Amino acid sequence: MALILKAIAGVSALILIVITLLGSIVTLGGFLLVAIKVLIVVIFLAVITMIVVSILRDRSRHRHETDSL
Repeated sequence: MALILKAIAGVSALILIVITLLGSIVTLGGFLLVAIKVLIVVIFLAVITMIVVSILRDRSRHRHETDSL
């Protein structure tokens, strides 16, 4: 009888450990997905900012060229 109880306790402990580890993995996966999404948004904003700055520099350069003529 004691052997059966030890076996049941061991199996239930293993099941609980697996459930805990899976929960941790899911949490880590969610965090990584959020981090990747934030990184994509930051890169997008940086590219848009660089495009706007280059357009404004080009317009300013054209204004200075027309003023000096």
